[in-house]
Amino acid sequence: MVLFASLFAWVSAARAENSITLTTEDYPPYNFVENGVYKGAGYDQMVLIMKDAGIHYTVELMPWARAYAMAQLNTPTCVFSTAHTPERNALFKWVEPLAVDRNVIAAKVGSGIHVDNLEQARRYRVGTQRDDYTQTFLEKNGFKEIDLASSLDLTLKKLEIGRIDLIPLSEKFFHDLVGRGHPLEQQFVMTEQIFALACSKSVPDAQIEKMQASLNKLIANGQQQAIFKRYGLMISP
Repeated sequence: MVLFASLFAWVSAARAENSITLTTEDYPPYNFVENGVYKGAGYDQMVLIMKDAGIHYTVELMPWARAYAMAQLNTPTCVFSTAHTPERNALFKWVEPLAVDRNVIAAKVGSGIHVDNLEQARRYRVGTQRDDYTQTFLEKNGFKEIDLASSLDLTLKKLEIGRIDLIPLSEKFFHDLVGRGHPLEQQFVMTEQIFALACSKSVPDAQIEKMQASLNKLIANGQQQAIFKRYGLMISP
């Protein structure tokens, strides 16, 4: 009995030592919770990747700024679905692509705003999430009035009440929001990005390689496209 207890404790400790915490945000159709159940094109891929790689994991959904910050700590943590940009490249170890998407600039329906490019958009107040890649993109492109919030929900509320004029969104998420009744209208396509799993530097290279191999397998055998289809995302990596 003592031997069994010791063995169980050793196995539990080894499992915890090799476990990875996955953080994400509420961002349909990539990651979201429905009736208490995690879902999404990004989440479903992560379940299959971690199972195939044989890596124990836990998932935590939280505001983006916190999810992103946790993956930069010296702990085995990864955040998804993260836009892979040059500015972020050296901050993480990467497993990709979970998806390729475009980012659009949107305004509230009835606002009277009509912009066709970044130069025109710079005349307006733009809101986004703190530490979202769009913050860096906007700053690099000369936007002075950037309203930052801790979550996308807060940014959307600011748009609805008129505190901001424009908001950058994943094109797929934009269509999801419109489908749920949000009064948004697309202005123009701002940029394109690769969504990835961004892992802290403390995650061993061996685990990164296993996860990447599992994702490659997911793409090669058609499971990734099947997941995209499940969520209405007919996009190619």
